[in-house]
Amino acid sequence: MPNSAKVIVIQLVVWYDFSAVDSDKSGFVGGKNMKEIIKVTEYAQMITEALPRGILLNTKNVKFNSMIIGWGGLGTVWGKPAFTIYVREHRYTKAQLDSVGEFTISVPLDKPIPSIAKICGTLSGRDVDKETEACLTLEDPEIISVPGIKEYPLTLECKVLYSQKQELEELPNDIRKKMYPQDIDGTYHSANRDAHTMYIGEIVAAYIIK
Repeated sequence: MPNSAKVIVIQLVVWYDFSAVDSDKSGFVGGKNMKEIIKVTEYAQMITEALPRGILLNTKNVKFNSMIIGWGGLGTVWGKPAFTIYVREHRYTKAQLDSVGEFTISVPLDKPIPSIAKICGTLSGRDVDKETEACLTLEDPEIISVPGIKEYPLTLECKVLYSQKQELEELPNDIRKKMYPQDIDGTYHSANRDAHTMYIGEIVAAYIIK
């Protein structure tokens, strides 16, 4: 193990049985739409199976933004329920994350919606308003400042606990060459030269938008 490896995150091994803030006995809270409070443990398989097909990572600072992610991890870190995300250096999302330190994860209950996946997976929030372009219906959050999305109703509200930039020289050669080609500019929407920064987010609320 290289000496420069600072953090080892073990995910999908020990599940923490919890539910988000429960505002009434029925397990529902209000908002523009009703929300059904859930236990993440009961939806862990759904979330992890949806991830490689593309789920949404949402941030909000100057404006709301959403991007498709296919990497991540759901589990327990420092005794807290957590979702871990990875964001490249030049992504619009990264600047928002670094400023606000909060994000939501939005997961479809069925298959991803192609029009949303295309816009949120190929366009930058620097250039377009994705809420408008992708016809997203935003839902007010319960605890943090970042909305959820009705079209991808399973929602995790997260507060960043820790972040760390990757050291590309420590990655296996095959991964580094495939995922971080140094001849591809960091503004390209897919694999490029930029390293990822890892963000560990504590899940502070979890629900399904009805």
